[in-house]
Amino acid sequence: MVHETGYYDLLGVGPKATQDELKKAYRKLALKYHPDKNPNEGEKFKLISQAYEVLSNPEKRDLYDHGGEQAIKEGGMSTGTSPMDMFNMFFGGGGRMQRERRGKNVVHQLSVTLGEMYKGSTRKLGLQKSVICEKCEGYGGKKGAMEKCSTCKGRGVQIKVQQIGPGMIQQIQSMCADCQGQGEKFNSKDRCKTCNGRKVERKKKILEVHIDKGMRDGQKITFTGEGDQEPGLEPGDVIIVLDQEEHPVFQRKDHNLTMKMDIKLAEALCGFKKTIQTLDDRVLIISSLPGEVIKHGDLKCVQNEGMPIYKEPFEKGHLFINFKVEFPENGWLPEHLVFQLERLLPPREDLMITDDMEEVQLSEVDVRTQGRASGEAYEEDEEGPRSGVQCQTQ
Repeated sequence: MVHETGYYDLLGVGPKATQDELKKAYRKLALKYHPDKNPNEGEKFKLISQAYEVLSNPEKRDLYDHGGEQAIKEGGMSTGTSPMDMFNMFFGGGGRMQRERRGKNVVHQLSVTLGEMYKGSTRKLGLQKSVICEKCEGYGGKKGAMEKCSTCKGRGVQIKVQQIGPGMIQQIQSMCADCQGQGEKFNSKDRCKTCNGRKVERKKKILEVHIDKGMRDGQKITFTGEGDQEPGLEPGDVIIVLDQEEHPVFQRKDHNLTMKMDIKLAEALCGFKKTIQTLDDRVLIISSLPGEVIKHGDLKCVQNEGMPIYKEPFEKGHLFINFKVEFPENGWLPEHLVFQLERLLPPREDLMITDDMEEVQLSEVDVRTQGRASGEAYEEDEEGPRSGVQCQTQ
């Protein structure tokens, strides 16, 4: 008869669970509630690890089954293993403890053109990085000559006391500048002359950055282990983040490209032929048939002429063309020819005019300010319309 089931309940198993069932339950919950993945569930992670520590040990489990958590405490069976240590033992050293033995990742932003993302490209990037000093092999000086730092007395930190008010003092702890927090240092005569005791030196590293077809703005390219080196630490990574430059013609959205194309009114009504230079320097010819009307704002598509799809470079998105129709200026057509043009165009709508209607004149609009939405041309107050969009007086 099990005295209490709290630990079993935490793992979501019954009191008769096998060791394999306990392992499976712990694995699932530990990954779900690990602080790296779920920072707000630290207490839950701690309780899960504590439960598994007890139930995975046959002797502790038997004690818990007969006397509950109190029996574990009174029997002195708790080893006090930290939740992180339990996690690392279970997952073979993975997780936060392993990452803490690594150096920091270095992130660089690389500006690339839309053409480079279309065709693919290789860029060389020169970086300054810290490497283990070859002269002293990362020791910092003559082996065996390291002495305790007299400034911090070997603690690696310095404590300063300052008064912040009447009868109130504050202690501030900071890394010792003389030994860089190591607690030990070399005398000047024993210090490595190449790195000056820093154990590392700065060197230039050339990285070849391969920009594959179809890569996107913000995409990351990782060079594993190419970060700064430091004795006792595994180097971090160099992470290159692509920053796409604006293109004067094309805009990208996912796998597709869009562009604007201006055409004359005659071309919109009677047909046209135009050329487009692609991002890989090909020339496309697009056309419309005579009598095919292209309206202002029409959106047309050229299939398979968009961006290559990443890792599937022979597949492409589409090219969308937004047409802007340019209308002629006032007075472009002599008045005696207007009737002939009207005969060729679709008939206008007939209007029935009655005596109670009022005729007004249209005036040109003087746009004094930009960015007003439609329907907000006037803002009236007690003194009338404010300055903004106004009609020009004749």
